Amino acid sequence: MKTYTRSIYAALLLGSLTLGSCTKNFNDLNTPPTSVTNIDAAILLSKVQKDAAFAEGTETANIQVGSWVQYWAGGLVAPTSRYIQQPDNNMWAAHYTLLRNLGQIRNQALKGKEEDPSGRTKLAIARIMEIYVWQRLTDLFGDVPFSQTTEDAGNVNNKPVYDSQEAIYKQLITDLDAAIAKLNTSDASYGNADFFYKGSIDSWKKFGNSLKLRLGMRLKYASPTLAEKTVREAMSGPLFTDNKDNAAVPTFNDAQTTNAHPILAQFISGSPDLRYLASAFVNTLNNKKDPRLPFIAAPTVNSRNSGTPVYRGIGVALTDALLAGIIKDDYSTASTTTYFNRTLATPIPCYVFTYADVCFFKAEAALMGWGAAPADAEKFYQDGIKAAMAMQPYNITTIPQAYIDAEFSFAGLTPEQQLERIMTQKWIQLFGRDYEAFAEWRRTGYPVLTPGPNQGSTNGTIPRRAVYSSLETLLNTGNYQQAVKGLSQGDTYLSKVWWDKKQ
Repeated sequence: MKTYTRSIYAALLLGSLTLGSCTKNFNDLNTPPTSVTNIDAAILLSKVQKDAAFAEGTETANIQVGSWVQYWAGGLVAPTSRYIQQPDNNMWAAHYTLLRNLGQIRNQALKGKEEDPSGRTKLAIARIMEIYVWQRLTDLFGDVPFSQTTEDAGNVNNKPVYDSQEAIYKQLITDLDAAIAKLNTSDASYGNADFFYKGSIDSWKKFGNSLKLRLGMRLKYASPTLAEKTVREAMSGPLFTDNKDNAAVPTFNDAQTTNAHPILAQFISGSPDLRYLASAFVNTLNNKKDPRLPFIAAPTVNSRNSGTPVYRGIGVALTDALLAGIIKDDYSTASTTTYFNRTLATPIPCYVFTYADVCFFKAEAALMGWGAAPADAEKFYQDGIKAAMAMQPYNITTIPQAYIDAEFSFAGLTPEQQLERIMTQKWIQLFGRDYEAFAEWRRTGYPVLTPGPNQGSTNGTIPRRAVYSSLETLLNTGNYQQAVKGLSQGDTYLSKVWWDKKQ
């Protein structure tokens, strides 16, 4: 990722506060403006980039989705971690807030500048960000209001229809192609307001095309023909080529909690009961003798006191009886030298999309012969591991030979076993990005995760989607009910989204 100075970030925050003095807060930007006459597109983009990035690794995300994919243990005070269903009001509202902010760039701040060098590329970047958010929203819920939302802020539709996920994905791919085509290196850009790339248009071309690769791969089991076409097109275009291309938002350890990495913020202001990692994750790192283990997990308190450090996770979705027997000092939190460290010399960026992601997608595409030969899959997979190891906070550039010998080769493995290796490494790499990990686990079935013993609302099954906001049942009743008819098991954790087709 590009480097940002504290002064740049402070200036952007000051800009946000200045705008807030006119509108009270950013939520006011989501209602038809009365006194606001000028909206700064740069501030809106900065806010969306930060809020979208941070949302994926907060305590709220970690104890729900992060527990479902078995990074975090969750616990008694986190019912959703124990498969007890609740409507996801905040998750729903947060994504639509991001989309409304981005819609204001298009419909207010830069309206009429679609072909003007002063606005054309800025609008394209905002559209690419919008597609990124839309994909995450539909991946979480399935069918959602899409075509009739984020329109003119002065003419809000409070009863939008729900578009099918299939239709949404097709439109996102079309819209992404159009947005990428609008990127022009001679146009004005966002400069330092762009946390990801400081306005670099070439970097946004890579981001857009890498996002297209992700869109295509998500459709692999639901719409193979469209998936192959989309992936082949993306593979022939500019993609991330090293960790310098990583899209991330900078964080600060010694500033306000709101600017700390979301996992650090969880440590600073979250529940002490929810700091513990899941056994499946810690066991995987232990069994593989993964050099990232001490950077991800802390040794248990009791083992550290005894002089022989041990790493041990807590089981997920435990029953009341099992939870009552847990002695927390026998289990690992996130590492107190990295993620839970306020004095870490180099703060951990909040990653959004990385070169390692792309390498693992390319490896999977190569297995299918989509844009690369199956023989290329192993090299792409190895590149993904190397890139993931080299990222903050691990900074591992020399991987132990024993790990290379055990993990790097595809020799003797079936294509399905190769896929399992790819996705298991991807799961490790996606720690801190719960939503993407949840999508990839559902899409491929890897890594193989065993549900916790608590039956919850799912009869002991790991949830497959988030539940619509309860406000939809009250304010958009007819369209909500129509959408629920398309869900195999209603508006529950057990229904699958459209692309979740692998048997």
